[in-house]
Amino acid sequence: MSAKVTSQALVRYRTNDYSVPVRYGFHDVQVRGYIHEVVIACGAEVIARHPRSYAREDAIYDPLHYLALLEEKPRALDQAAPLQGWELPDEFATLRRLMESRLGKKGKREYIQVLRLLETFSFEQVHFAVQQALKLGAIGFEAVKHLLIRHIEQRPLRLDLSRYPFLPEVHVARTSARDYAALTSGEQR
Repeated sequence: MSAKVTSQALVRYRTNDYSVPVRYGFHDVQVRGYIHEVVIACGAEVIARHPRSYAREDAIYDPLHYLALLEEKPRALDQAAPLQGWELPDEFATLRRLMESRLGKKGKREYIQVLRLLETFSFEQVHFAVQQALKLGAIGFEAVKHLLIRHIEQRPLRLDLSRYPFLPEVHVARTSARDYAALTSGEQR
């Protein structure tokens, strides 16, 4: 059957609403209902597949369909209905917390960018990259993306920090016995 996508990126089939990527808002689509799934196409391209629901007035969301919009409006991340009930491993929550604490408002947007990697790569690959980033203390979208691509291409790890001038440089001075002597005698150097 033919249908029109609503402003909430939903398509009505029978008595239920099924999500499509937000970029298809207000487009005319074709909906095909099968016993176990609902397939939504725009032109010749299949844009969404969902398990079919036989409930009434149900909304079936794919969280990935809404991440592009959330990237533009990151403050809606916690209230977004399509993401409610989306079970992600604990590492994702840890990454989000660290990103927000280190990067402030920018951290939430970077976390959404990490989630958007799920649009292109498998869940297992992204999860592995998140775990590696946490293990290395490389908290940021670019680090997760680098680790993900490195893992897929089976390349050795190369983290070049010259591209990140905003990160503080670490300077460790050589330890001197005189410094300790000065501390114990009360002198200042």
